[in-house]
Amino acid sequence: MAQQRSPVAGQDHDRHHDHDHGSERESGRDAGRDSGNNHGSGRDSGKGHGHGHDHGAAVTADTDRRYLVWALALILGFMAVEVAIGLLAGSLALISDAGHMLTDAFSLVLAIVAMRLAARPAHGRWTYGFKRAEILSAQANGITLLVLVGIFGYEAVIRLINPPTVDGALVTFTALAGIAVNAAAALCISRANRTSLNVEGAFQHILNDAWAFLATAVSGVIVMATGFDRADALASLVVAALMAKAGYGLVRESWKIFLEAAPEGVDPVALVARLKEFDGVVQVHDLHVWTITSGFPALSAHVLVDPGGDCHAVRIGLEELLRHEYDIDHTTLQVEHAAAEILTIGLRAPEPGEQPSGHCD
Repeated sequence: MAQQRSPVAGQDHDRHHDHDHGSERESGRDAGRDSGNNHGSGRDSGKGHGHGHDHGAAVTADTDRRYLVWALALILGFMAVEVAIGLLAGSLALISDAGHMLTDAFSLVLAIVAMRLAARPAHGRWTYGFKRAEILSAQANGITLLVLVGIFGYEAVIRLINPPTVDGALVTFTALAGIAVNAAAALCISRANRTSLNVEGAFQHILNDAWAFLATAVSGVIVMATGFDRADALASLVVAALMAKAGYGLVRESWKIFLEAAPEGVDPVALVARLKEFDGVVQVHDLHVWTITSGFPALSAHVLVDPGGDCHAVRIGLEELLRHEYDIDHTTLQVEHAAAEILTIGLRAPEPGEQPSGHCD
């Protein structure tokens, strides 16, 4: 009798322990093509993995890491200058921007470290390697942004009540220089692999900082033109709002992956219905579809076919369907003949001599 599949999607991971998923050294080879896939004898175990592709879409090459290092150097250099000028000018907006740039630098460091970890091949008990290191990085970036929102938001409200004197000219010129630096850093990161939530998180940090500098520059012009010092605190609130939006987005997306929600655009109910439409399929259950890391969806399911059907042909057909219609290459399909009593109305009874139920031959 066939083994019963555990209802927990993550427990399928140990079935692929010999695979080197998305290692940079894999270069599209079918590493560990058939290892860890024969679950029991005499039946189809669901070997569909599609290893001709790079599972680690989130794992970029050394050149991508260099882009992030260049961006990091730009950010750190300008951040030091901005803190000094912000203290000199008495501008919370500039100091807020510098704090945002600190999170930019932190996000870039995390992204670089996570990329190196994620590039390591699977081995031992780490059956997927360290693919989710990038999701940890993205989550840390999001949480850091949300913490800074509270700090800068509180200080901005205090300054709205008791506004200090602000040097508008220093604020304006520094903010304009910041826009240029952030644009250069964003250009570097945009050349890297942004299908990774990790890299995208770092890019969003930089992009939001550029908008924050724009708000700060506007506040500096207002202070110079009108003497309205509260404009600086208002710009800080704009910066905080941008940080809140970016931080919430990163935390939300990373939690979806940690909680193994279905990938964006994939409705599990509709997916089951689509698989059941396939010729010869009687029933699909214990279906789990989740995301290992950015660009790496996975699926497992138990499929029952018509007693007279060809389990292996059905499996291959379903793998092709999932690959082309849902972009899911990493699949584990347990395919067996259906018992006669569970056949739905309209399907024929088994002919004499046919195997009525059980394993695929």
